[in-house]
Amino acid sequence: METRINLLEKGSGAMKAMQGLGIYLAKSPVEETLLHLIEYRVSQINGCAYCLDMHSKDLRAEGETEQRIYTISAWREAPFYTKRERAALAWAEAVNNIENGQISDEVYEEARAEFSEQELIDITVAVTTVSAYNRFNIAFRPEVGTYKAGMFKARA
Repeated sequence: METRINLLEKGSGAMKAMQGLGIYLAKSPVEETLLHLIEYRVSQINGCAYCLDMHSKDLRAEGETEQRIYTISAWREAPFYTKRERAALAWAEAVNNIENGQISDEVYEEARAEFSEQELIDITVAVTTVSAYNRFNIAFRPEVGTYKAGMFKARA
């Protein structure tokens, strides 16, 4: 697909505002790899090829296994995700795919058992931020495959 608008060039103001959320998340007590797993999973759900390429490269650079990256869409059935990761992925999916205007008490309680209030807020920021990036990338079609691991790493 051909790029429609070069966001880094033409949308620099909007992207700078979005990067502020990345700078905020760089200070989060939530593990960076867990945030990248969340971003990868949300990008899968939203069908954003650019973000899938980006987050898979970042995950691999952080030492994440291919097995866990390849099976994340079936994390409920895969035995190699921790209870904390499962709670984060369930919360991320629920926030990204709000059903009937709500997130279930069950998913919330599972997340609260694993995360502090601040961590849960930060995970929610990560979900909403990557979802916004997904929409920009799907709309304007940056060239997929050009991302280098760590290229957009936010500095706290």
